[in-house]
Amino acid sequence: MSDRWPGCSSISFRHLGLAEALRVIGECGFTEIDLGALPGVCDHVPYDLTEAAVAEVVSTVRASGLAVRSVNGDIGDLNRVLDERAAQERETHLGRLLDLTAGCGAEALVLPCGAQSREPVTGLDADLDRVAGELARAAAAARAHGVAIWVEAPHFFRLCGDVELAARLIERLDPAVGVVLDTSHIVASGGDPADFARRFGPRIAHVHLRDAKPGGINHSIGNGVVDFPAAFEVLRSTGYGGACALELETRDVTDDERPAAAVRAAQYIATLL
Repeated sequence: MSDRWPGCSSISFRHLGLAEALRVIGECGFTEIDLGALPGVCDHVPYDLTEAAVAEVVSTVRASGLAVRSVNGDIGDLNRVLDERAAQERETHLGRLLDLTAGCGAEALVLPCGAQSREPVTGLDADLDRVAGELARAAAAARAHGVAIWVEAPHFFRLCGDVELAARLIERLDPAVGVVLDTSHIVASGGDPADFARRFGPRIAHVHLRDAKPGGINHSIGNGVVDFPAAFEVLRSTGYGGACALELETRDVTDDERPAAAVRAAQYIATLL
């Protein structure tokens, strides 16, 4: 891990349009972003991702001068059984997201760990097998674009909603698929980020930073119970060499307060890197 500031996800400023969000992120002193492309969470990338939309987003990002670590996207519920037409639509959408990821110079496309429901579609083992299979196929497609696939697991609102469910997915994953440690989703589901880092250190490719309390992810850093020093201590001890990014999808500050809150969070995290 570097001694510079963390990166900043554009999701932190999801209330702004993409160009304005990138301008504010740069003015806050950040030099690297994760690009939010999650429908219903962040509209910085259109879900109807045409070739023209990819080109427009890439142009906007490159004009900002900010480096991109990853694109945080979604190609639908990976545990859902698809018919031929839906499978083709997913493949097309994945291809466009990979074009976007490569065009922005990002390292990886981050995908979710299943549907936005803890209830399996056909049974937990079958659903986990299906998610792992879809991620493996995505990773094969990503290689042709010169990028990687990472999965955010656990995710408090999705199929793999806690650490043990995430573990059952991780044991099924193609080695090419990296794991994103998100401090808020781990703590909200009753886990501990330091324990997660100790358990899955070699698989961790990226770190998302937000504070949380059991049952709730949307807290500014310092307003929850995440033990950030312990998490970074374990990451260092496991030889983690990746990056980290603030993903301040919070509900305890106003939109006008977000730039100052992001700077405070970055200054604090920088003392731990």
